[in-house]
Amino acid sequence: MPKAFKYGANIDTDVIIPARYLNTSKPSELAVHCMEDIDADFVKTVRQGDIIAAGANFGCGSSREHAPIAIKASGISAVIAVSFARIFYRNAINIGLPILECEDAEKISNGDDISINFDTGEIQNHTKNETYQTIGFPQFVKDIIASGGLLASLKKES
Repeated sequence: MPKAFKYGANIDTDVIIPARYLNTSKPSELAVHCMEDIDADFVKTVRQGDIIAAGANFGCGSSREHAPIAIKASGISAVIAVSFARIFYRNAINIGLPILECEDAEKISNGDDISINFDTGEIQNHTKNETYQTIGFPQFVKDIIASGGLLASLKKES
């Protein structure tokens, strides 16, 4: 069962991947430094399929694609936040990282067992026996994510 890593509001891209590591765009190299300035244990404890839950304005700051790349490469399968910075939202979808805006993201605690139905937008918090509702992805977004990102999706269509 995917576990939640919980963070607060206004988590900026320099916290997600510190600027000192931006001399590479290699996903595996970015992943080993993901969240290290806010959560030194993140890379040691994250497992494939885990999720990030956060407050409002997740991904604010610069427009670099490095931040969602680092998150995805670390094994995170989705990010749920109250809201996202618009450019981060677009960059995440472009690289195939599912992200969901949900007011109830604040109710998720660190370590909660979470499952997501991307078709219906239903988020199950199995630890607290709660269900949160957001909007599911439209088909074209599901296609982009399933293809591994926008460029892969476009190549697939060609």
